[in-house]
Amino acid sequence: MANQASDYHRGEMDIHEQVATYNFVMALTKWGSLAVAAFLLFATLWFCTPAGFVGALATAVVAVGVGILVLRGGGEGH
Repeated sequence: MANQASDYHRGEMDIHEQVATYNFVMALTKWGSLAVAAFLLFATLWFCTPAGFVGALATAVVAVGVGILVLRGGGEGH
């Protein structure tokens, strides 16, 4: 049984779909985390501080802007 022929050949499988799915999930995680963080910042400042709606909205917009700059920058991977 140890000498059976196999159809598997290491490194020859087409993995483009797996790579595309992985990149999609990573992008969704990255941008979704920014959206959740901005919403939590907005809600916390609006309801729990005297900043009010406008102050909370302005701070959340700035946080989203900085987040976009940070998350879009680079591009170099591991």
